Parts: sequence; structure tokens; C-alpha cells
Amino acid sequence: MSSIALPAPALAPRRAWLTDLPVLLVAVVWGASYLAAKGITTAHTVTAVLVLRFAVVLPVLVVAGRRRLQALTRAQWRGATLLGLVLSGIFLLETYGVVHTSATNAGLIISLTMIFTPLAEAALTRTRPPRSFLAAAGLSVTGVVLLTQGAGFSTPSTGDLLMLLAALARTVHVLAMSRIKAVRGADSLSLTTVQLGGAVAVFALLAAVPGTGASPWSVAVGFGPREWAGLLFLAVFCTLFAFFVQMWAVRRTSPSRVSLLLGTEPLWAAAAGIAIGGEHLGAPGLLGAALVLLGTAWGRRAAGRAREGSEA
Repeated sequence: MSSIALPAPALAPRRAWLTDLPVLLVAVVWGASYLAAKGITTAHTVTAVLVLRFAVVLPVLVVAGRRRLQALTRAQWRGATLLGLVLSGIFLLETYGVVHTSATNAGLIISLTMIFTPLAEAALTRTRPPRSFLAAAGLSVTGVVLLTQGAGFSTPSTGDLLMLLAALARTVHVLAMSRIKAVRGADSLSLTTVQLGGAVAVFALLAAVPGTGASPWSVAVGFGPREWAGLLFLAVFCTLFAFFVQMWAVRRTSPSRVSLLLGTEPLWAAAAGIAIGGEHLGAPGLLGAALVLLGTAWGRRAAGRAREGSEA
């Protein structure tokens, strides 16, 4: 979620770190979210868990931004609702994906969004990406191929493919946000609230269809302290805390600095999966993880330099 912003004033090193630390914590909790979602979700409870997760968050967002919601135009409501439908697809793909693969793989594969988005944007605008970016993209894709092999060469799992589709869906969401004119001037809090409301409506409808899984009520009743702790972690820290920190930080530093810190998310996903989840990567997987991290970091820098050059 980005916008054109005025250059931020230079910050003293100590003050800069006071701003950077909360943003870095967002990257950490986002990285841990894959393991948390995997710990409380099964293939039978995906839609129910999504309903519960965002039902906790939505009332807080509505109360916090009720005046701004009332100021939205009909066109902005329609645009935000459309984005909410795309967002629901992202969460469904991600959650089903993490159920069927490791948290480490999920966090690293989803980072390919940073590669897919500039490639898709270049295709739409019919411009050729820089050679350095294409090389970084190739490095990342090679890393994903190696990563999904685990301890040996095998067919990628269903979860790996779902996470790849989720990365593509995230790309569609980013491009749609930049191209739907009605939402460009919308307040970010209101836009997020309407999107999440649309996504929750989709999850609730799916959960109500017979044979699609457990109902939110039955899942809530069956949750113990551990499951509720995981759900509240996803709702409070990975959604509310993350959103408000981004809004706070982007006013005190540059969007590029925020993006760079949030880009460490896959690193924390791998760390949580290995250190806490007890997941193991063989030699191909370790090499693949390193290539994904290197490729996405290199690609982000190459895309940033190209964007700065075009703006100049």
C-alpha cells in the first residue's frame, strides 16, 4: 500500500531507529504469521478461521475510521469492494497454501510478488525491464525451484503451487490499486476497512455453503487457549498493529525505507519456520532460500533505480 509522498526529512540515527524498529517488528510478525496460521488451521477450517480472524479486526477499524468511511464516494466504495474481492482470493490462496506446505516455503515463495509486480507493470506499459532486474528475477525463480525440493528433487507440493498463485494474486491487487482511479485519492484507513469488509463477506458466504468446511461458530467453540492465542496474534499484531504502524511510519520516514524494512519478511518467515516450527531444509532448499532472498533484494534495488530514473 503506497502513495506518492513528499521526501521525508533526514532523521538523526537514533531517531531513525526509533521509527525503523516498529516497522521491523511488523516484518517479524508477518514472517511469523505463516507458522501461526499453519498451527491453528486445517484444510477443513480455512474459511472459518479467516472469518474469525477478520471479524475481530473489522469493528475496530470501523470505529476508528467511521467519519472517513462516511466521506467515501459511491465510486470509491465500488472500487474498494472490488479490491476486497481480490484480497479475499489472496487470503484464501495463502491460507490453503500454508496448510499444505511449510511455513518457510510459504514465506519465501510469496516474496516473489516483489518480482512479479514490476514484470507485470512493464508488460502493461510495454516497457522493457532493466537487464539487472531480469537477472534478479531469474535468480529468484531458480531459488524457488530449489526451495520446493526440500531435501531432494521432487514435484512441488500443492501448497507450493497455491503460494505461487497467491503471489500472482498479490500482483493483481497491487496493479488494480494503482489503476482503479476512484481509489487513488481514498483515505488508506477507509480503503483498508472496506476491502477487509468485502473479504469477510466472501469468507462468510463460503463458510455458509454446505460441504465447504466447518462453521466459524463450531471452530470458535473448539478452540483452546493455544488456538485463540494464535488467532489473536494474527488479528491484533499481523493486521491491526501492522496497518497502524505503516500509517505512522510512512509519515516519519520515506516509503522506500518502509518498503525495504518490510521486505525482510521472508527472512523472518524462514527463521520462524526453522527455529520454532522445527522445519528442515536440505542442501537444495537452503541454496534456494538464499537465492530467493538475494534475487528479491537485488530486484527491488534494480526496480527502484529504474523508477527513480524514469521520474527524473
